[in-house]
Amino acid sequence: MSKIPGVRPPSLPSLVRMQDRMTFLYAEHCVVNRADNAVTITDSRGTVHVPAAALSVLMLGPGSNITYAAICLLAESRSTCIWVGERGVRYYCHGASLAQSSRLLEAQAKLVSSERTRVKVARRMYAMRFPDESTEGLTMQQLLGKEGTRVRRAYEHESERTGVPWSGRSYKVTDFDDADSVNRALSAANTALYGVVHAVIVSLGCAPGLGFVHARNERSFVYDIADLYKVNITVPLAFDLVAEQVSDVDAAARRGVRDRMKDGKFLKRCVHDIRSLLLSPEELDDSPLEVQDITTKLWAGASGYQEAGKNYSPEIADGNHSSVFVGEDAESAIALFNDDNPDF
Repeated sequence: MSKIPGVRPPSLPSLVRMQDRMTFLYAEHCVVNRADNAVTITDSRGTVHVPAAALSVLMLGPGSNITYAAICLLAESRSTCIWVGERGVRYYCHGASLAQSSRLLEAQAKLVSSERTRVKVARRMYAMRFPDESTEGLTMQQLLGKEGTRVRRAYEHESERTGVPWSGRSYKVTDFDDADSVNRALSAANTALYGVVHAVIVSLGCAPGLGFVHARNERSFVYDIADLYKVNITVPLAFDLVAEQVSDVDAAARRGVRDRMKDGKFLKRCVHDIRSLLLSPEELDDSPLEVQDITTKLWAGASGYQEAGKNYSPEIADGNHSSVFVGEDAESAIALFNDDNPDF
């Protein structure tokens, strides 16, 4: 087989684990390119180099252009690229995942498909946010009521602490500027938080749309996980920025979210929280975070999982034929399925 042209992708063990990466980088009105194993971001002020494998998510805003080479590098490094609207307020799409196993995805789908387990996960989410309150036996309606009360108190507390007036959460998705300063700060900070959480979720191989509290939205699980941190990160940050009377509140909010995440090892905490919600303690011990060589399996019903790349026809089991594809023997596999092969 002829040699494949281009730079060879990095091996999985050489990549930086999700919880050890930088949080996010927002760029707009620039050109993103590739220089060796770094992405370059160029605007009127000059060029900066960012190691792709150390980046969690690259948020691209209006006026940004990214080259094919840069996208390839981000995909090979399993960094997530997210296209967002002006000031990072709207989310459009994202890139590749760091995960090689579907274990978390399967666990998430199983838990969300049962009302009993779905409520159980929702209770655990609420307990993470407000550990001083018991959630045992609460219905979803009761959980939502308690959450609303606690969040309202959090806003009122920050208003009293900073002296910033608060009249309630109010904003328009289609018009960022049609809101007061604290609501604009909250929107910008929350959007940055959503981007990072979304990157963690897809990097772990989970489904952003399979939420436990939020539902019927392509980012339901993103909102579920982001809500775990708003009271401690974005809410106090927004009120602090307005109290300081910063000139560009949305840009300051993004920088503030990044700084608070960096200081608090946010990615490591987010990865731990998602895994703890979806896996039992025994499964956590049996599912290390290190990148592994995952072998594809075939589901055989009550028999469990069986080896893939093998034909389980009864005739083959009797010894009449043999067709097992191993490793990278692609040419052999193609030959076996050729029309001239009488076995297929």
